[in-house]
Amino acid sequence: MESRSSSLVAAVAVLQLLLLAPSLAAAFNYADALSKSLIFFEGQRSGKLPPGNRMPWRADSGLTDGAQYNVDLVGGYYDAGDNVKFGLPMAFTTTMLSWSVADFGKFMGAELPHARAAVRWGADYLLKAATATPGALYVQVGDPGRDHACWERPEDMDTPRGVYRVDGSKPGSDVAGETAAALAASSVAFRRSDPAYSARLLHAAMAVFEFADRHRGSYSDSLSADVCPYYCSYSGYHDELLWAASWLHRASNNATYMAYVQAYGMQLGAGDDDFSFSWDDKRAGTKVLLSRGFLRRKLQGLELYKSHSDSYICSLVPGTSGFQAGQYTPGGLIYKEGESNMQYVTTATFLMLAYAKYLKSSGAVVSCGGRDLAPADLVALAKRQVDYILGKNPAGRSYMVGFGARYPERAHHRGASMPSVHAHPGRIGCDAGFQYLHAAGANPNVLIGAVLGGPDAHDGFDDDRGNYAQSEPATYINAPLVGPLAFFAGTIKKYN
Repeated sequence: MESRSSSLVAAVAVLQLLLLAPSLAAAFNYADALSKSLIFFEGQRSGKLPPGNRMPWRADSGLTDGAQYNVDLVGGYYDAGDNVKFGLPMAFTTTMLSWSVADFGKFMGAELPHARAAVRWGADYLLKAATATPGALYVQVGDPGRDHACWERPEDMDTPRGVYRVDGSKPGSDVAGETAAALAASSVAFRRSDPAYSARLLHAAMAVFEFADRHRGSYSDSLSADVCPYYCSYSGYHDELLWAASWLHRASNNATYMAYVQAYGMQLGAGDDDFSFSWDDKRAGTKVLLSRGFLRRKLQGLELYKSHSDSYICSLVPGTSGFQAGQYTPGGLIYKEGESNMQYVTTATFLMLAYAKYLKSSGAVVSCGGRDLAPADLVALAKRQVDYILGKNPAGRSYMVGFGARYPERAHHRGASMPSVHAHPGRIGCDAGFQYLHAAGANPNVLIGAVLGGPDAHDGFDDDRGNYAQSEPATYINAPLVGPLAFFAGTIKKYN
């Protein structure tokens, strides 16, 4: 028993040195990685593509989405390697892109217009989904079962484009809450550059939040097999209601939303410690966001959120009393679960940097029992995660497609894996496309900037198109990485 305990202490000490020691390696070109991470979103666009779309092998798609239901649902993003528009992850993607612009836009330089364009592409679609029919929110386009049974390019897909919505009789407070958060966060992102658009987004966000709160229920229950098991709301809807109210307060500075947070926070999960942040579970992100109000503005009643944010950060830092062992690979990557693990890496990295920013602005630290962590400690840990993604890992491989000398070539992605419509204008049907899924060679189209699901618990990675758990990209993996890449691009001399 004593030997096992000694081994655990030694392992934690090694991990602490790996994650928190100053980096002596040459810096990556974070500005290039930032640029590529934003180009990826242009490859995920649905609808009529604008001139100058920087993923040249893509073309228009989904131009009649919603038409059979007399509603315009053209636009938005395909979530990952398929051709369905799932509202919950798309809204979360838009929220995180907006948060990146709001908090790290000053570091983006020439990429700021591209970042705003990525936000607008999602926000424009969500505006349509939220305002097309009074008392309803459209939350999905495409039959996921039929779509996943085919391997087709989005430009010539012919699977059913069913439209799914939530309303008073079929509530969806989770997806509606995230949509309200996305619209509110987008309002913040455009507050200075386009005040009229910002005001329109905020107005819609308020209406969607009121709808989500009045008609409580989970969209997983209302739409069941149409959204599950693809994007079930496993965490329920309480986290999205608190998340949305928090964003609405930041966007509007309306005391009504802070009163909501203070009145219903505990009921909606404020007292729960949660140690991951994703398109499904917003609790950790909400606490960091609300901590900003406490740290910067000393808003009463928000001390609890600072305490829980500290607990979240401490759980990630070896050597602290709150550290949760077993959540790092031997090479130092945060590891939560096997399928699309990189989404948890990018969200944790974002929260570390956002929280470091809020702490620094108020001269505060993270309290981990008997040990305090300075904002610089959080920055160092976040940098290790970003650097691992970009190539500082046991395999010497970048997990961002198109970045570095060695990166994955077989992303699980229909459009990237098949000849483009420019190279092969003739339609490739549902079944005929599977030859490209199972082909041994590299994808003919480079999905620039896509961050894939990533390595396993032992830093192993199989560059296999069929291994979607490791090789599939997703907008909600990339979106939280935009802010960190901008931060390090803008502060490279200071933190290298």
